Amino acid sequence: MTEQTRRSAIVERCTRETDIRLELTLDGSGQTQINSGVGFMDHMLTLLAVHGFFNLELQAKGDTHIDDHHSVEDMGICLGQAFTKALDDKAGICRYGHAYVPMDEALARVCLDLSNRPHLHYKVALSQEKIGTFDSCLAQEFLRAFALHAGCTLHVDLLHGENGHHIIEAIFKALGRALRQAVAPMPGLQGQLSSKGTL
Repeated sequence: MTEQTRRSAIVERCTRETDIRLELTLDGSGQTQINSGVGFMDHMLTLLAVHGFFNLELQAKGDTHIDDHHSVEDMGICLGQAFTKALDDKAGICRYGHAYVPMDEALARVCLDLSNRPHLHYKVALSQEKIGTFDSCLAQEFLRAFALHAGCTLHVDLLHGENGHHIIEAIFKALGRALRQAVAPMPGLQGQLSSKGTL
């Protein structure tokens, strides 16, 4: 792949709440350099990149003295924007992806469509409000922000599971694998995969 066709993006977001710089390469090898200020999200984003074969660099500073909400949501915004930017008009890609991923007792399913019609369906029952210092509800906030800014129809279902860490880890691994399918080039496809001729 030449430099001219390299599918990558840099996104920067600076607000009164967060300061984030994110660099994404779609056709990577799972290399990461992530320091978000939210340790659990560093772990989850690493899993997403490794299992999606994306290269991801992210540096973030946020008002985590309040809580992690703004940082986590804004990282979702930035990652969604990076996928949108790297995919340009989404011509030539498979568009759809899905994955089932087990993590010990947990089994998660992620199905997605890079359709330019953002929607999040999230059916995940978590009995733990905290995973370490991380508010487990923030996983949904990240995914909502990502779906909105990636133009992604995203369905996330927990088929079964008990341990909160295992559940969210399975979700992020499945998201990485589903995204890898969706962004992959489809041989023979000219333009966007749509009966309308456009997304």
